[in-house]
Amino acid sequence: MGLAKTEIFTDEQNQISLFAKAFGHPARVAILQKLFAIDTCYCGDLVMEIGLAQPTISQHLKELKYLGLIKGTVEGTSVCYCINPVKWMKMKEVMSEFLDQDVPKPDCC
Repeated sequence: MGLAKTEIFTDEQNQISLFAKAFGHPARVAILQKLFAIDTCYCGDLVMEIGLAQPTISQHLKELKYLGLIKGTVEGTSVCYCINPVKWMKMKEVMSEFLDQDVPKPDCC
């Protein structure tokens, strides 16, 4: 397998790529939507809510946590998750700046 060669890209390009990865799978989008909908920490069973296997949900939660978009705390035998507001706002800022670019010449091709 080849290397990603992320070091040849700017910090901004790498950051945009990582943030975009959060939306690269509908399960991660569903998890984020659930966390926004309840507007508090969620300690319930996301497996039942989303309908995927526990290992699959765990992998997506791990990825969202790695990206910093969610936080998790252990309460007894369960883990509670919520949106990380600082990282979410940073992601919105970075992605908005990138997506707000105008196409310079609509008739170029």
